[in-house]
Amino acid sequence: MGKEATNEKSQLAHTVEQLIAVNPYNPDIRPDLENYVNEQVSSQTYNLDANLCLLRLYQFESERMSTPIVARILVKALMAMPAPDFSLCLFLIPERVQMEEQFKTLIVLSHYLETARFRQFWDEAAKSRHIVEAVSGFEQAIRAYAVHVLSITYQKVPRAILAEAINIEGVSLDKFLEHHVSNNGWVIEKGQSKAQLITLPRTEFNHPELKKNTVDSVPLEHVTRIFPILG
Repeated sequence: MGKEATNEKSQLAHTVEQLIAVNPYNPDIRPDLENYVNEQVSSQTYNLDANLCLLRLYQFESERMSTPIVARILVKALMAMPAPDFSLCLFLIPERVQMEEQFKTLIVLSHYLETARFRQFWDEAAKSRHIVEAVSGFEQAIRAYAVHVLSITYQKVPRAILAEAINIEGVSLDKFLEHHVSNNGWVIEKGQSKAQLITLPRTEFNHPELKKNTVDSVPLEHVTRIFPILG
């Protein structure tokens, strides 16, 4: 039964890709695209191109727009951060729709994530569980984004800052840390106040000295060729 369901989902994804390739502006493909959004939600997969195609079709047939489907698209886009998917999707949604309460909430959540105001994000998300919890894997995706932000900001992050960013405390946080120590090179040490400090892996972002020189160098032989021309 499970294998059949997986094959069916894969077939729908394949069908949608073919339909978009043939004519992405064909209104007849709208039901398939809507079904594909629901599949992405249940299977924890993601296809931005297909979702943007559906939003474009809604622009031409606004009376056929499904606001629950649009909300799911935006939640999936939030889960894709730091990619700019949310803004790309929002650009295709009419302003009158954006003014609906659930979409105003999602826009606020997006702003909190973009500005790394994680405590405010989790507080707001807790008030809107009916929106965000409808999409599988939401909290895990946001926690991954929060860890990404911390890893490009800090060399060492206090346990309390990490706990606030990922909205986990106590034993659950201990297990989270154990996983990252074992799999991602995190190191736990004691700070001056005996509070835990987590040393994050060195990157070109949290250790600028590791950043490679991105300026294209000009080979010496090219310079010697220029001199006669300038002369």
